Amino acid sequence: MSLDIVKLAAFAKEQGFIYPGSEIYEGIAGVYDYGPLGVELKRRLADLWWRAMVQLHENIVGLDSAILMHPRVWEASGHVEAFHDPMVDNKVSKKRYRVDTLIEEYAQRLEEKARRETEKKLRKKGAPLHRLEEEVQQQKDFQRAQLLKDRLSQALARKDWAALTSLLQEEQIPCPESGSTEWTPVRQFNLMFSTHLGPLAEEAQEIYLRPETAQGIFVDFPLVLRTGRLKVPFGIAQIGKAFRNEIVARQFIFRMREFEQMEMQFFVQPGTEAYWYEVWKEKRLRWHLHLGLKPELLRFKDHEHLAHYAQAATDIEFAFPFGFRELEGIHSRTDYDLSRHAAFSGKRLEYYDETQAQSYVPYVIETSVGLDRLILAHLSQGYTEEMAPTAEGGEELRIVLKIHPLIAPIQVAVFPLIRKEEFVQKARLLYEELRFFFMSAYEEKDSIGRRYRRYDAKGTPYAITIDGQTLEDETVTIRDRDTLQQVRVPMSQVRAYLGERLEVAHWLRTL
Repeated sequence: MSLDIVKLAAFAKEQGFIYPGSEIYEGIAGVYDYGPLGVELKRRLADLWWRAMVQLHENIVGLDSAILMHPRVWEASGHVEAFHDPMVDNKVSKKRYRVDTLIEEYAQRLEEKARRETEKKLRKKGAPLHRLEEEVQQQKDFQRAQLLKDRLSQALARKDWAALTSLLQEEQIPCPESGSTEWTPVRQFNLMFSTHLGPLAEEAQEIYLRPETAQGIFVDFPLVLRTGRLKVPFGIAQIGKAFRNEIVARQFIFRMREFEQMEMQFFVQPGTEAYWYEVWKEKRLRWHLHLGLKPELLRFKDHEHLAHYAQAATDIEFAFPFGFRELEGIHSRTDYDLSRHAAFSGKRLEYYDETQAQSYVPYVIETSVGLDRLILAHLSQGYTEEMAPTAEGGEELRIVLKIHPLIAPIQVAVFPLIRKEEFVQKARLLYEELRFFFMSAYEEKDSIGRRYRRYDAKGTPYAITIDGQTLEDETVTIRDRDTLQQVRVPMSQVRAYLGERLEVAHWLRTL
């Protein structure tokens, strides 16, 4: 099933996962609130990341640095000078786009068109499809797409905005909304939010809301090193808010102005960075797979244009409803950040290696995943519409959110089959026991079938029903959300049964 992002956003709002920010005032573009289910999903994903990164690594510690930092931090990091995006406006639709994204997506559509037409021709001729990729490369649309990407790459490397303007005009690249090819000249826009620190406007100091969380780690590097008694290699992990004045905030929560990052900076001896870069690529991909993201929906994509601080960089991309896009970045940042902060602050940011009796500035391997994008990945993969059997022996369409049980906002729901005192009493008793160990819900309204469907859509992996047999032998029915299979379990063993499937420790041991 092809899932439309607008449909997913409507589902997320209806179920209480994600709301438009300030909706009663007609909202703010690119700003969202997390509802009762969304905040649970967000908290669980963040907790599992933290456990995998900090709890399981004796050489990685945590940090929570401030959002507001000294303005010199952003001069040292290069953000004041270089944190800009090339943007362009369409004169007809009045929409603004990042020009690199606009051209890349157009090139991708040309490639997909060439691939569809080539496959169609091969099938018509009865030719083997193993020749598909070879044949595609001969198509004019495919060759044009490659030329577009080459010209884009060259212009970005030179920061030649006039060349990008010419590329849009010469190739007649259309606006996705209006189809118009009338564009303004390409311009740069600073992505940092500024504010003022101080009680009096005339004396206030201009500072920035942090556009990333990494710099807090670099600034606190010497303090963490000393107080944590750490030895290279070691890491510092952080989860926190970041802010970017995105000119084009779109695609639901994929690109927002206020978002949350989960980052880890791993400090290594110079010369070993290539090894650790590969280690962390493998570790981070395994973590995503272990939480249920499908391997066919994930891929690595190396950066063609490296950031000013990077020696190597790759993205773990996920196949969102609008195509493969970055989910997590793994970067080899060299010693750029620590060296720059040392130069700007006048402080020594070095590590003394006792075994080699020498000091050096460590190199850094960064892993950075957007928590909001991670939520979007799990929602878009998990949202499923399928036919399911009814109690009457027929079939009906059900919407079910098939997400990993450990990240389900509500992990278990307890239902009395009917609203009679003896059923309700036992159901409430079981619910009161389970709620201390699992995020649980109790529901007695509507038919049992409707309750099952309601919690299927919330992503609840297990539903427990107190029925007539429970009154006879103290067993309950536990229904699996995905398979719809039901098993009878003694009430006294329900907690243990769920613990085997919902205990984080079991999951961590297999990472």
